[in-house]
Amino acid sequence: MPYEYRGDIAAADIAFNAWGSTLVELFTDAARATLQVMMEDPNEIRPSVKVDVELEQGSEEMLLFDFLNELIFYKDARRLFLLPARLAITATATGKGFKVTGVLEGEQIEPKRHRVQTDVKAVTMLRFSLEKVDTGWRSTVVLDV
Repeated sequence: MPYEYRGDIAAADIAFNAWGSTLVELFTDAARATLQVMMEDPNEIRPSVKVDVELEQGSEEMLLFDFLNELIFYKDARRLFLLPARLAITATATGKGFKVTGVLEGEQIEPKRHRVQTDVKAVTMLRFSLEKVDTGWRSTVVLDV
């Protein structure tokens, strides 16, 4: 499993570490960990809706923060459970930041079929981090529930 939940960071929120050999892997695994807090089994998501995503930030860390919050936004605003289908992370043309582009796939939330668990409100800055490590990338994320 490319992520693990942490009970030692926040008592009223849900925290996890995610890692990947590339930033794309890490973003994908962090998205899956976030979705698994909201529903019992992300593998139940059918790819019936596609959403293009394009976000830009000054650092990889804030790009991950915005990306995960984007998934939560779609859950709240459009009642969609989404996972990354294709992602690319690149330096911006000016060289002063980073951009994630790609496609999210998923479907409308069906509470009975998806076995909805916890309502995630947002990603918080509490202990939020993204760092380059010997094996790739590692992040710590705390979700406000």
